[in-house]
Amino acid sequence: MSRKQTTKCGKCGFCLSVCPVYSVLSEEQSSPRARVQLIKNYEEGRLKTSPLLKEIISKCLMCGSCSASCPSEVDHYSQFIRMRSAMVEDHGDRVEIKSLVYLLAREQRLALAASVARLGQGFVPDRFVRKYKLANIPINRFPALNRKPFRTSVAEEHSVPGRSRGTVLYFTGCATNYIYDETGYSTVCLLKKMGYQVIIPAKQTCCSIPMLFHGAEERAKSNILQNIECFNAEEAEAIIVDCPTCGSALKNEYPAMVRRYGLNPYRAEAISGKVIDIMSFVYDRRDQLEIDPALSEKQGGLTYHTPCHLKNCFDPADRLLRELDGIEYLPAADSQECCGGGGTFFYEYPDVSRVLAERKVDNAKKTGAALWLTDCPVCRINLSGQLADEDSIVMSHPVQFLEKILR
Repeated sequence: MSRKQTTKCGKCGFCLSVCPVYSVLSEEQSSPRARVQLIKNYEEGRLKTSPLLKEIISKCLMCGSCSASCPSEVDHYSQFIRMRSAMVEDHGDRVEIKSLVYLLAREQRLALAASVARLGQGFVPDRFVRKYKLANIPINRFPALNRKPFRTSVAEEHSVPGRSRGTVLYFTGCATNYIYDETGYSTVCLLKKMGYQVIIPAKQTCCSIPMLFHGAEERAKSNILQNIECFNAEEAEAIIVDCPTCGSALKNEYPAMVRRYGLNPYRAEAISGKVIDIMSFVYDRRDQLEIDPALSEKQGGLTYHTPCHLKNCFDPADRLLRELDGIEYLPAADSQECCGGGGTFFYEYPDVSRVLAERKVDNAKKTGAALWLTDCPVCRINLSGQLADEDSIVMSHPVQFLEKILR
């Protein structure tokens, strides 16, 4: 670990005001500065690993808000990832988390597991899925898995008639590939309507951020190197992501991890420099959009939830929503606040997650919006899972909404 990072912490407490977990628990040990001090003592040999220390380090959403607000520029993110690796090495992890890491480490395993899970969704009795929950989410509120993985359902290259404005590469992520294929179809369609050729590298795999979150740095290595190998940044104007967590991994963690693996970071840095989320890409080229006012009016009022990784790494999509003519945008009081999803956090720490998610749901419903947009698939799973079956508000990715209202 980098002792330089932990010694930079001035214990000022700026991170306390932005930490979602601290906002719920109000315990010093739940604050980012406390975790940094614990890591510092571990590095200096004054503190040994223990199940309690693992619990404290793990009870974190890995949202990155502490790093984004730190006046001393402490890289909390990388410190927490490294410390989690040490904790898992000494104390192991829950069986279900180890199983998830095992599946994500190989695309073939993940594809097989998704196929089996999809079959299971069709056979589980309705009375069971309505009665039982996974953490705070009723089983019937989880999204149906894609019939086929998105990347096997579409061509690798998508051209446009006439002369294209440029070529972009599309990193789909696991959620679009296995759960929300409608996000993928809308992303490709939107980019083509704007005049861009789209390439979806077939050999891409999990971005590896879930593995890094759970201390599996070495297992993540092959995925990271495979993605770097199949994304040739030189041939593209941009590398598009529809998931901000995947985007933050490609942009920030890949160069850092490649250096830690002792490899040349040139390719990873080239990719990092071109990674952009789909809505930021569109915003920078909003003069190319042809909105149909009649289609806009049909959509009704909408509100928006800003994912933490989008806020801390890219730009929220609501800046575009505010500028589009004919859009009835109804901002929620806490649109910038964390929802408590955090990868597997909503499953591992449901009591904390529930408090954060319930606030979000209440404020979104108070807007009276018919549509609730968010870019992050885990936020979407977590928030839509807290809605009741009778709630009329529907969740979607912003790109799906935008693609529908173009001429």
